[in-house]
Amino acid sequence: MKRLLIVCALLAGFLTSQAAYILIPMDETQTDHLKAYGIAYMVLKRDVDVTWLLNYHGGSFLFHDFPDFEKECSIRGVKYQVIANGQADQILAEIADPQVNQDAIKLQKAPKVAVYSPKDKLPWDDAVTLALTYAEIPYDLVYDDDVINGKLPLYDWLHLHHEDFTGQYGRFYAMYHTAAWYQQDVATQEATAHKLGFQKVSQLKLAIAQKIRDFTAGGGYLFAMCSAPDSYDIALAAEGVDICAEMYDGDPADPNMNSKLDYSKCFAFKDFKLKMNPLEYSKSTIDNSPSDRHLTRDHDFFTLFEFSAKWDPIPTMLCQDHEQIIKGFMGQTTAFKKQYIKSDVLVMGENKSENEARYIHGEFGKGTWTFYGGHDPEDYQHLVGDPPTDLALHKNSAGYRLILNNVLFPAAKKKKQKT
Repeated sequence: MKRLLIVCALLAGFLTSQAAYILIPMDETQTDHLKAYGIAYMVLKRDVDVTWLLNYHGGSFLFHDFPDFEKECSIRGVKYQVIANGQADQILAEIADPQVNQDAIKLQKAPKVAVYSPKDKLPWDDAVTLALTYAEIPYDLVYDDDVINGKLPLYDWLHLHHEDFTGQYGRFYAMYHTAAWYQQDVATQEATAHKLGFQKVSQLKLAIAQKIRDFTAGGGYLFAMCSAPDSYDIALAAEGVDICAEMYDGDPADPNMNSKLDYSKCFAFKDFKLKMNPLEYSKSTIDNSPSDRHLTRDHDFFTLFEFSAKWDPIPTMLCQDHEQIIKGFMGQTTAFKKQYIKSDVLVMGENKSENEARYIHGEFGKGTWTFYGGHDPEDYQHLVGDPPTDLALHKNSAGYRLILNNVLFPAAKKKKQKT
């Protein structure tokens, strides 16, 4: 009996040594790409490192095997493989080959995630909060009070929800100024501005934008979609200039506003002009809005750039996907006209036929920012009042993967970009 126990113990040890890693493939074979990111986040929360295998089967994840991890993969419907030490070593050796456009990036700490979003429900949903919820990645909501009171430094990663940082309430006035939700939003934002010591909502939103700027400069990771990217830069450029018409702030806008913009304060954009008609949905020439584009839904796509994994690990991480051509989708800001993008900004996804960028990235101070055009990658034209997208029906969404790449990005061990 004693000899049998010894043999069993040795056999168990041998099997453990032969099956010591979990590999989550992220190519077309993966059953649920979005929940796979949640698995990687969960592993990091357990203080176990995750190796992100860039360009290996769609950006696969590798980490030490524990029974709980296997169980979670099964429960969440994520395809995984249990592999031995030797197999893991072989994969890493193949990736290390200088001739192969792949790399292994160590993820070491689960980032603390915040979403800048109003606490009150508005008649639209946000793709990032949908993705985080579906992937089971925890996040905190922060809004104006929290930002003004200095809470942003508590977080590693910040997403800017569908927001208008110019104080024009999304320029929804023409269509929705009689709607109860619009009137309630205006009243709530005005009350918040006054409570925090600002005369106008536009002044509060500028202060918020500047706090977010400081968060990024201090090493934070900023991500924004839809109306947030261009309205954020507009707010920074228009500091000290009244760009809000009377229906938004009670007094006329400065008729010379376009000559007073300071583009040096912007993260991403330059030389744009503001739309002078306050009833026009689009706020500036940055947005390649539907009226400017020449694409039908069936032909609306954008292409991800392929970067050198070993030399450009940051954009490579942000572009990990099982598809290189991504379905287009509209938003209050759909895409960024390339002539208004600063020269030092990295374009990661574009539609050449429209001369537009859909996915861009840059550095600011010690931190980084990423802007993604459009509202919902799986709802081509998401309208006010439409129901939220059910991601259980889009668990392999290539467009949503770009969002979740950004969520995991802050977990990466610092590795200086070489270009």
